[in-house]
Amino acid sequence: MAKKPRKLRNIGVMAHIDAGKTTVTERILYFAGRTYKIGEVHNGTAVMDYLIEEQQRGITITSAATTFLWGETTVNLIDTPGHVDFTIEVERSLRVLDGAVAVFCAVGGVEAQSETVWRQGDRYGVPRLCFINKLDRIGADFETVVKEIGTRLDANPVVVQIPIGAGEDFKGQIDLIRRKAYFYDPDDVATILRVEDVPDDMVEEMEDLRGEMIEAAAECDDDLMAGYVADEVVTEDQIIAALRKGTITGKIQPVLCGSALKHMGVRPLLDAIVDYLPGPPDIPDVEGHESLEKSSPQVIRKSDPDAPFSALVFKLASDQHGYLNYVRVYSGTLKSNTRVLNSTQNKKENVTRIWEMHAKQRIRRDEAVAGDIVALVGMNDSVTGDTLCDTKAPVVLERLEFPDPVITMSIEPRTNADKQALANALNILRREDPSFRYSYNKETGQSTISGMGELHLEIVKNKLTRDLGLDVHVGRPNVAYKETIQARATAEGRFIRQTGGRGQFGVVELSVEPWRDEDDDRAIDFVDATKGGVIPKEFIPSVAEGVRDAATCGILAGYPMRDIRVALLDGKHHPVDSSDVAFRQAGAMAFEAAVEKASPVFLEPIMRVQVTVPETFVGAVTGDLNARRSEIRDMVQRGQYRVLTAEIPLAEMFGYATQLRSLTQGRGNSTMEPLTYRPTPRQTTGDILRRMGL
Repeated sequence: MAKKPRKLRNIGVMAHIDAGKTTVTERILYFAGRTYKIGEVHNGTAVMDYLIEEQQRGITITSAATTFLWGETTVNLIDTPGHVDFTIEVERSLRVLDGAVAVFCAVGGVEAQSETVWRQGDRYGVPRLCFINKLDRIGADFETVVKEIGTRLDANPVVVQIPIGAGEDFKGQIDLIRRKAYFYDPDDVATILRVEDVPDDMVEEMEDLRGEMIEAAAECDDDLMAGYVADEVVTEDQIIAALRKGTITGKIQPVLCGSALKHMGVRPLLDAIVDYLPGPPDIPDVEGHESLEKSSPQVIRKSDPDAPFSALVFKLASDQHGYLNYVRVYSGTLKSNTRVLNSTQNKKENVTRIWEMHAKQRIRRDEAVAGDIVALVGMNDSVTGDTLCDTKAPVVLERLEFPDPVITMSIEPRTNADKQALANALNILRREDPSFRYSYNKETGQSTISGMGELHLEIVKNKLTRDLGLDVHVGRPNVAYKETIQARATAEGRFIRQTGGRGQFGVVELSVEPWRDEDDDRAIDFVDATKGGVIPKEFIPSVAEGVRDAATCGILAGYPMRDIRVALLDGKHHPVDSSDVAFRQAGAMAFEAAVEKASPVFLEPIMRVQVTVPETFVGAVTGDLNARRSEIRDMVQRGQYRVLTAEIPLAEMFGYATQLRSLTQGRGNSTMEPLTYRPTPRQTTGDILRRMGL
């Protein structure tokens, strides 16, 4: 049944690992009546963690979607992973969501992955509200976490609830808007919410913070500001409307609090999702182009069921009958058994069925309308990032950007009979997970798999062995290095072949130099600097293609090259023998020759590492970090613990979790995320070459 756009919310739950995302989601589903029993992460019974790996490890690995009702509002909710190895799941979820709930641990505060997911939210302009969780734990500090959200995330948190007590004394929350206290009476399964007057000893604090909240809300709403300045009575509805306006525009982020494990604060959080986060009509109309060429005319699609159909594929999951294509419908209406255009690949696809997902369960739908998040069955070629649209009204929406893998392992089947089965399985996993890569070297006969971390590739191995029944052997993890240059150089490439009939003729002169643009993710920047038509325009793209092909295999050890600007300076052509092939080969030859003269070096992935250790072990941990070529950037006190933030080469981090446990008697923990690439020191470069036998 079609939903009213104003009564729809597409939201995600995002946070650092172990902040309580899935626990929050499980309580939301229970209180919304979507489940009759509360699942627990620590018991492996969470509805949204339905994979065997998730249940065994107690972490979320893949984003799971569900739909439920809260009052008259339909909510499409996606629970995302917190572990950095699966950050692609957060990335592609935020791309299609209208709003998000950022969960923070009241003890841990703003942690490393909190910053990562927050930046992802900034990149896609996703309105957020904050839920400070685990206030029932010893060491919980609500005020400190609010300050960290402002300083470390460059956000503007506006407190709309404050806790009553903390740790073992945490009893409930005070609603600053309504001037009411929320207390909870536990029973066998959930809790009973009691709304009472604010305790006398907290009235003054409540009024002070309420004034600050109204000031922040007034900054987002001219009508409220006018009434506030004139000392008029401000109503609850005015405050909520102003907070909603500020949240949708990204000026503020309302802050709520509670303890999901103790069921405290979940229903007010659901109310806040409806009150503050946007519905599809509240966000800007989606923009695209008529074709893949960015220079093609711009197309705008309104969030209207009667507009031409458009949707973005943001996730694939293999299914016994093919693939489930998770899509966000941005405009129009899609009915089952419909033919649509995949405008990204310029192919037509058949949509045979439409499913509304509840984790791994599914409910059949006859149609999906603007704003819906559903799974489609029947398509063969569509992959993550592709646009689906009306065959008579083509549009290509902005694609997703996928991070480069940072770690590689060799993989081989135990028997030759399994070779083709392994290749097929790896292809399935590649389609499902764009951050996973695999390759086959014809010269050595070796296959390699690449991913975002050791855990990522361990999960891949387990899928191959347990789920697909393949017997494989994997090697030790290796760093996925890159190559670049440190100087400018010029070279010529000549591809001239004469074999009796029509030959091949292409001569190219180009220069290479170091290049880096923080706002541009391209590895190679190609510039046409030729004059006078020395190379016909139709052959310029072939030169660029040859350069980019050559850049996939570096000079030093065959690693992909990046951060290079290539300028096409000059060349020669033949009126008969010149061809695309000739100029592609000449471009590759010139690029390789120039790179050899431009001081090529290895680039190694640098990780941002956050280590939390008891005060007594700080000396031992910092000494170990220094031995790992680390640069310690920050060290802050958090209760009886120190939180160290450092930048460390990934090559130095293998086995670190075990070492940290040993150094801190099991009381320390760490997280890391990819930060950047930097040139390797001379000694490390030599070690890499010796290890590869070069």
